[in-house]
Amino acid sequence: MLPTTIDDVINELDRITDWAHRNRSRLGYFPALYREVTLNVKKGIEAGIFDSGERMERFDVIFANRYLKAFNNYQQGLPITQAWKVAFDAAQQWWPIVLQHLLLGSNAHINLDLGITAAETSPGEQLPDLKGDFDKINGILVSTVDGVEEELTQVWPLLGFLDRVVGEVDEKIAGFSLNKSRDRAWRVAEQLAPLSETERQQELDQLDKKVAMQGKIIQDPGLSGMTLLRLVRLGERGTVPEIIDILKDKSGKVSAWIQPS
Repeated sequence: MLPTTIDDVINELDRITDWAHRNRSRLGYFPALYREVTLNVKKGIEAGIFDSGERMERFDVIFANRYLKAFNNYQQGLPITQAWKVAFDAAQQWWPIVLQHLLLGSNAHINLDLGITAAETSPGEQLPDLKGDFDKINGILVSTVDGVEEELTQVWPLLGFLDRVVGEVDEKIAGFSLNKSRDRAWRVAEQLAPLSETERQQELDQLDKKVAMQGKIIQDPGLSGMTLLRLVRLGERGTVPEIIDILKDKSGKVSAWIQPS
């Protein structure tokens, strides 16, 4: 049964990260980060930063359930979106660096799931009223993920060196930008909100293909990008359980976006 409250979401993410920790699975990297994003959203709701805390809890649950359903179906060998399959399949491989795993999950969840969630939370003419809270929840998301990326450059010096030499590793090498993805997600929501269920599904099938292709670029950004990423990978230290613990610890800071209204 999928979660119905934000606390249920946190408990389910705990279950997945605990399972991944025991099984030494890289499938635990993204939910370790996502758990902290969800905690920060909960703190934001409690601090009253949103126009409607009730609506944003509903938003958070719908958003999380898209990931949780994909994860559970993947574990059971059931069909899932192409975008999530790219992310989950990469977790079975040794070469992707930790940051790539986080970006692959973020790619599927933001570029595919986020716009869908907005359209489902506030369908039709309700959508414009969501924009302010949509931007706030994305501010929490971006600041949490950026904070983790910054901390990872300190844990693995080669990643920090690469970040200093080429700039933002995620955007310069993998072509992924959280801010641009957020903007695209809102445009997706605007396209989906007025559509019927049948029309919406047709749009989503096309979107899923595009997001999956972006995931493949994140995973394999070409010869020069792969050469740099493999150097970083060889410099990464720690077991899978240790890295999951690092992600949970390093992402535990309260987002700067969470300020009482």
